[in-house]
Formats: sequence, structure tokens, C-alpha cells
Amino acid sequence: MVSPFGRMGNDDLGPSWLKPMLRANYFNPCSVHGDSNKSECNMFCLDCMGIALCSYCLINHKDHRVVQIRRSSYHNVVRVNEIQKFIDISCVQTYIINSAKIVFLNERPQPRPGKGVTNTCEVCCRSLLDSFRFCSLGCKLGAIKRGDPDLSFTLRMKHHRDSYHGGSESDESSTPKKIQKTHIFNRLMVDCPGFSSDGHNNYGSSSGDEATTNISPATPPIFNHRNARRRKGIPHRAPF
Repeated sequence: MVSPFGRMGNDDLGPSWLKPMLRANYFNPCSVHGDSNKSECNMFCLDCMGIALCSYCLINHKDHRVVQIRRSSYHNVVRVNEIQKFIDISCVQTYIINSAKIVFLNERPQPRPGKGVTNTCEVCCRSLLDSFRFCSLGCKLGAIKRGDPDLSFTLRMKHHRDSYHGGSESDESSTPKKIQKTHIFNRLMVDCPGFSSDGHNNYGSSSGDEATTNISPATPPIFNHRNARRRKGIPHRAPF
């Protein structure tokens, strides 16, 4: 049975589709649908591992895993939310372009690092933030080929503390945590006149057919003095 993340190559060099995806030629006219509008090849099928595809080619790749390749500064990129479902992209610097987080496919050598740069890509020496090691997926692949045992493209599930529920750490971080009723929280609810000890609102609660309103004697009613001075009656037009 084939893994949903794709077959892994020798020595954990990543899935078998990774190298073809990095080496494919993108943004060229499709050889089959070249006469159609918007027929540039900016798709790649992870299951077929062939050449780049255009949007018209996708009809032949139904139910396949397809990622869209985009371009930034004449370099090919892929969105993080698309590629991180299939490979581990840790240690690769991400960028935000058009409000979307992306990673570059291949290395981008930088001949002259900027002044004050303290961290560079371990493969192509491009300037990086201190928390990253590589500027692209291709550079991480190159480091794995060198034999770095700490690097891998294999996805590893991060188990939740309640692992028997089948959860993961990522699920926990994406799900809002419920407010726990601590001892201090319960005391606040008891001292608050408008709430009962079980957290329900007592204002306007009804008993039987008659509605009763619980108002704390320490809280005086709000009196609007502006409305008190206003005279009610039939409006009269001012004399000419």
C-alpha cells in the first residue's frame, strides 16, 4: 500500500516526486493546449510525477494530488499550506507574498550578502533569518544528500498528551481551548449578582408565569436627567 505522503526515496531524500517537481519547467505554453487562453504550465501532479501541467490538463488528473507553482522575483514558489501536507518543510525560510506564506523551490545564490548578516543558507549562502537554515526546498535536499542526520522531509505526527484519543499537537494548537472553571473563576461567579454559581445569567429569568428581575441593591438604577426635563405634549409651531 502506497503511503498518502508518497514513496520515500533512498536515505530519506524525500518522496519520489520531489526531485521531478523541483526540476520541472514551469510557465511555458502547454504543448497540448497551447492555442487556448491561460495555458501556461503552472501545475504539478505529485502522483504522475511527469511534466508541468496547465489548467486544461487537470481533467486527466482527477482525484490526484496537484500543487500550483507560482512565481516571485523570477523564481518558482509554492504555498506553504499546499506543500506542508506532503513533506516536512522545517528549517526552510518562508516568505509572505500576497498575504500567503510561500517557500522557494530551488536555491537562489546571493553573490554579496548584505551588511550585518549573521545567518546565511548552508548551501547557497543566501541571507536568512536566524531561525532558518535553508532558503529553499532544493537547498534542504542538498544538505540531506551531504548526510545531515538531523534533516528529513518525512512528516512526523506530533502526538497530543491524550494520544489515545488520536489527537495531535497541531490539532490542539488550531482548536480554541475551552475556559476552565477554576476556583477563582467560581468565586467571581458567586460574587457577581447577575450570575449564578453555574455560570447562567439570572437577569430576566422567569419562574412560572411571572418574570422576576434580580437587581443588586448596591447598584442604583440609571436615571436620565435629560429626559426628565423634556416636556411632552403636542408640538406647536413658532409664531411668524
